[in-house]
Amino acid sequence: MLTIKRLAEYVGVTVRAVRHYHQTGLLPEPERDSSGYRRYPAQAVVDLIRIRTLTAAGVPLTRVQELIKATPKEFARAVDEIGEGLTRQIEELEQRKLGVAALQAGDRLFLPAEIADYLDQLRALGVSERGVSFERDGWIVLAAAYPDRALTWIAQKQAQLEDPDFRRFYVTYDQAHDWDPADPRLDGLADVMAARLRREAADTVHDVLSADEQSLLGEHVRDYSPAWIRLAELVRQRTTS
Repeated sequence: MLTIKRLAEYVGVTVRAVRHYHQTGLLPEPERDSSGYRRYPAQAVVDLIRIRTLTAAGVPLTRVQELIKATPKEFARAVDEIGEGLTRQIEELEQRKLGVAALQAGDRLFLPAEIADYLDQLRALGVSERGVSFERDGWIVLAAAYPDRALTWIAQKQAQLEDPDFRRFYVTYDQAHDWDPADPRLDGLADVMAARLRREAADTVHDVLSADEQSLLGEHVRDYSPAWIRLAELVRQRTTS
């Protein structure tokens, strides 16, 4: 007759594991003797070895009791089912692993290559990462809602970047995010923006988007930059007058 400690040592598990098997009903818990100790018979050793072997092989605890009591035919069928379940889990984990690896693609995970290239061009120009993030988030929305037109729009944007004047304008606009709303430079920037809006070709983003979509895309302006809010007002004044 063994104490719980000797039983655990004999089989090669922890006392905590033995108690857990008691709680789950896998291993019968003997009565305490007159000295207050539980004494385990030889059958407990056999049962505990079976439990340890099955769990080490990957059998869920919820099915261990079933396999211990199963006939050879039932045991073989249950093992096949458990193996199929483990195969499905492995396939799911492989898919999750691929998903995690794809995160290394950065912007290219969420956007077409043409748009990701455009964002890289902005970084090369010296546009702040904050500004690039604003662009990226907006393009994620546009590419999801208008996958075909988004490629036309990004081609227009890439063509604009070939113009040195536009590149200077874009970097200045990005820097204006941190200007004081009363900064007189905003008037000059508004003149440039208004002139560009008048020259824009058809099928631009703002020609297609609903008022709600334009509001959604401009939400970050209201949240983060009083100067950009003022700039938008100045441009509106110039283009509606």
